[in-house]
Amino acid sequence: MNTFSLQQIGVIHSPWKEKFAVPRQPGLVTAMGAELELIAPYNQLDTLRGIENFSHLWLLFIFHHTRQQGWKPLVRPPRLGGNDKIGVFASRSTFRPNPIGMSLVEFRGVRQEKKRLILELGSVDLVDGTPIIDIKPYLPFAESLPEAHAGYAQSPPEATMPIFFSPTAQQQLMTQAGTYPYLGEFIQQVLAQDPRPAYRRGKEDDHFYAASLSDFTVRWRVTSLGTEVIAIEPTN
Repeated sequence: MNTFSLQQIGVIHSPWKEKFAVPRQPGLVTAMGAELELIAPYNQLDTLRGIENFSHLWLLFIFHHTRQQGWKPLVRPPRLGGNDKIGVFASRSTFRPNPIGMSLVEFRGVRQEKKRLILELGSVDLVDGTPIIDIKPYLPFAESLPEAHAGYAQSPPEATMPIFFSPTAQQQLMTQAGTYPYLGEFIQQVLAQDPRPAYRRGKEDDHFYAASLSDFTVRWRVTSLGTEVIAIEPTN
């Protein structure tokens, strides 16, 4: 069996500071974008010549948070409620023989800051610090197949969970509005996906949840009325 060596070419800077609450696909949470910073020796403008002609890019990356946990032939996709098992190669599970993922993202431009070369991106489904191993342009004529069958993931997941903010959270949003004008919309889009474990999705429970989102720790709970954001606390 052959062994291959891969080189990291860049790193993602995103609002997702941990795995919990990361959307399961890019494009589901659009209120905040992300950046891809190229690292030496790939941080040369020549490597990006012509990329401005493409609106979307494929990013190939490493599942760096889960790669040490190995893989299993059967996995439990969240879209199936976290109970039914299917083969790892019939899923996009993070627990794979080779911990490689791919993500289709909107490309917004290139920014150069001294020796830093940065690709500005739209919404992503990648944790902050994710290692990138390749970039490829998206080709609509070859890769957009509306009539294709996609098994249990034919359509986007529903994002119907009602979201409301406690008086404390509303005040905290107002305090941050000047620096983070889209923070409230961002939190709503994230929590509407109901990032709890699949077996709890759509159900009321008595747990309190917290996630590191952008520069904040967001705390919430799920009640009979929907998701209540309890607090939005700066992490710095």
